[in-house]
Amino acid sequence: MGNRHNSDSIHEGSVTDTIRGYWVALPTPIFGGGQVDHDRMARHAITLIDRGIDGVAAFGTTGEGTSFSANERLLATERLLKSGFAPERIVLGVGFPAVEATIALARAALSIGLTHVLILPPYFYRDAPPEGIEDAFSAIFDGVADTRLRATLYHIPQVSGVAVPALVAARLRARYGAMVAGVKDSSADFAQFQAFRAASPDLAILVGNEPDIGRALSEGGAGTICGLGNIVPELVRTMFTDRSAGAEIREVIALFEGRSFVPTLKAILAAQTKDPAWLNVKAPLRPGSIAEGESLLEILAALRGREAA
Repeated sequence: MGNRHNSDSIHEGSVTDTIRGYWVALPTPIFGGGQVDHDRMARHAITLIDRGIDGVAAFGTTGEGTSFSANERLLATERLLKSGFAPERIVLGVGFPAVEATIALARAALSIGLTHVLILPPYFYRDAPPEGIEDAFSAIFDGVADTRLRATLYHIPQVSGVAVPALVAARLRARYGAMVAGVKDSSADFAQFQAFRAASPDLAILVGNEPDIGRALSEGGAGTICGLGNIVPELVRTMFTDRSAGAEIREVIALFEGRSFVPTLKAILAAQTKDPAWLNVKAPLRPGSIAEGESLLEILAALRGREAA
């Protein structure tokens, strides 16, 4: 895959203050030893753009982001940019429990041309009060001290164990302006989406739960960053215009019930692409199997065929 000059970036988009539209959370392909497979990552990201998505999130939950160091995340992002991928189409997960580590990676992301970052609240201390969460985010923004930054706060308490309170997001937006661009609400609780919207209408609120996309857009939401776009990108796209498609997307989600999401997604992707390298995951996750991926892919194909009939 040849490098391209920045002016020829793949599907170059316009730089915006907020993430809007249809973004997909990338899984991170890795070699058997755990190193990021940069070429495979770039090929997959470019394929998604070619299939009509607006941008990608690197090293979020679907990308096993917390299992990778700052250097690993930054190097992979640099390689993605060198493949010709437009920087305005990437949001990089930069959250760590240590505020200083988050500051350092956010600064490094800005230095290579990114503006959008996805920031988890400092996790591990699940009893931290809202004021402490606000203090931590404030320390990050004060430490980065760069008005180019466009941060999307990442609310996924069922995984991280630490929420982003709606009033904290609103106060941060009021204090830091455009540096606090939005919130990714992956709680799958629509009342929480509504709370974010009510607390700060200026924030771009994205949903991670695919069935909520259409309803969220109708209530002022900015779009989605989601995982299922990796395997059914066209179906997820229909959620932007046809809320009745929610029944089908829920059936796809049901395929993951009782299974670990990331290994299962990678197993389906391995079956779709006939590329078993996609099975590899970082510890503490355990890989799925080609047989599992093929079985789920057959169910998925039957589902899609039934809906088309």
